[in-house]
Amino acid sequence: MTTAERLRAEGEARGRAEGEARGRAEALIELLTVRFNPLPTHIIETVYAGTPEQVRTWTARILTATTLDEIFT
Repeated sequence: MTTAERLRAEGEARGRAEGEARGRAEALIELLTVRFNPLPTHIIETVYAGTPEQVRTWTARILTATTLDEIFT
């Protein structure tokens, strides 16, 4: 594999990971909106700024949370 091919593959992998993370964040925002509509802007910003691990945790918490605070604390 040439250096150019390696760099291209790394870029593609990074792009896929970023796209997946964005998709998870968007799905969480949709779920939060259905459950707690309307969402405060700061919650949307928090979700987009979260790490993939945080977004997974928050998504799992939506199943049992009765308030937004229970999801993000």
